[in-house]
Amino acid sequence: MASSIGGLSEDQFLCPICLDVFNQPVSTPCGHNFCMPCISSYWSEPQACHCPICKQFYPRRPDLKVNTFVSELASHFKSLQLTDAGVSSTAQQRAGDGSAVQCDICTDTKEEAVRSCAECLTSYCGVHLEPHYRVSGLKRHTLLEPVAGLEDRVCKEHSMLLTSFCRDDNVVLCDACASSGHVQHKVVPVQQAYVTMKHRLVSTEYKVQEEIQERINKVQSVKESLRQSKAEMGGVMANSVQELTELVFEIQKNQAELVRLTEERQKANEEEADRFIGDMEREATTLQKTAAELRELSRTEDCLIFLQRYSEVMLLPHTMDLSMFNLNRQLEVQRIHRSVSKSVSQLRALLNQMSSDITKYSTGACASTGGSLKYVQQYQVNVVLDPHTAHPQLILSDDWKEVRFSPDFEQWFQQVQNQNVSMFTENLGVLGRKGFASCKFYFEVFVGSKTEFCLGVAAASIPRKRAIARTSSSGLWAIWFMKDKFEAYDSPGVPVYRRKAKRIGVYVNYEEGQVSFFDVKAAALIHSFYGCDFTKKLHPYLNPCDNEYGSNWDPMIIVPV
Repeated sequence: MASSIGGLSEDQFLCPICLDVFNQPVSTPCGHNFCMPCISSYWSEPQACHCPICKQFYPRRPDLKVNTFVSELASHFKSLQLTDAGVSSTAQQRAGDGSAVQCDICTDTKEEAVRSCAECLTSYCGVHLEPHYRVSGLKRHTLLEPVAGLEDRVCKEHSMLLTSFCRDDNVVLCDACASSGHVQHKVVPVQQAYVTMKHRLVSTEYKVQEEIQERINKVQSVKESLRQSKAEMGGVMANSVQELTELVFEIQKNQAELVRLTEERQKANEEEADRFIGDMEREATTLQKTAAELRELSRTEDCLIFLQRYSEVMLLPHTMDLSMFNLNRQLEVQRIHRSVSKSVSQLRALLNQMSSDITKYSTGACASTGGSLKYVQQYQVNVVLDPHTAHPQLILSDDWKEVRFSPDFEQWFQQVQNQNVSMFTENLGVLGRKGFASCKFYFEVFVGSKTEFCLGVAAASIPRKRAIARTSSSGLWAIWFMKDKFEAYDSPGVPVYRRKAKRIGVYVNYEEGQVSFFDVKAAALIHSFYGCDFTKKLHPYLNPCDNEYGSNWDPMIIVPV
């Protein structure tokens, strides 16, 4: 089909500046037509406010409006171009598969359509098309070569052909849409957008294939590491049992403990690896499905359907960071073997030390299920303290990030007289201002050289006017440091970590009922609570304690990771 309307040539529909079909055409006072974006850009300099064709100078920049008549002509011309581009392929497809666009009006025997109407969204045979040549109102309709699915090519709001694509909003537009809500946007013809997006699709598909291969390789690596871990762990366990059996009477208790912990560690490794492998296989399946959708979209020749589906298909699924997972099998096995060998060679003199090492190994066994320090730090939240909850003998910094103990009894007495319901009056505690629920969160506290402190998370309903019982149902999940060791708040007198720590990380997985504490400098797990029953929001809890175990004036400071 020749791209012309009423005898007008193709050149008469081209903007003199961009040499493309008019996009939001405007007419200058001297009578020349341009695309609004083109003339606006041309007139961006004050001294250039003249007509690019006849050089007519305008002292004041004209206020131009879209010429609706020229816009409609340009729209019809674009539709002819669009039809020219698609008719040949449509005709070839019909010839290849024997199908043809049928008349939508015929009731008995369906005749082949000779034209489709953009306004009526209907295809007509020669007989039923006749009113479009005779009735004055129908003569103004835009007739196209027969096209199937015409309703998808026409703007639902303006009943005009979709001929443009907005790069800012990623939507296809008719000329009326482009002239109203997308004046300042980057609007290009659909064919140009189709070529650009097709190139992007190829690049994205290649990236997805790479990620699929990475996950397949990672799964194979994890499976191999797990196999070796199982074999080496079994060897270590057997050697340890053989060495300890020589002194079975003296070490029977420690031997049983070591076997139990080794089996638990291996089981934990297997469970973690199984979960990870399952996640990777599910991600690989999801990515394969995405790749299939991308391949299907890449084969779409219909530019409008391609663009309409593009944004949905290009939204890639969320995937895990593969670098976050590592069994650390070799270091773990070596540490166990060194501990057992050293204990056996100096058994009589180092029985207590061996027991301590096994205890440390026991606490470390939960680290894999709780996640490494590097992993949990990604859930960092901004914590500020709530002065309304602070005990009267606590002093908070102006930014609500530090808390320290004060022996000022006069201040304590005055504040107790005016106490509010939120204030702690028995425990030297203060809560974080914001509570958290149904999420994972992490924060760090610098404690320096303090000789005593309590740190953790508390339910919003924790008692404020009486002492907090050191039980599992107190609503406080915390660790208590005294002189040189840590205890779990709900287990008085039972050490869980026999080292000092200057910087403590607190991690909470609300959904799984987990609270873990980390020695940040040593990247070691101090203690974890599992199976907690959280029913209310959790608030960070800080208690700097008094000077019972020596000078304890250092503040507790909430610090960023």
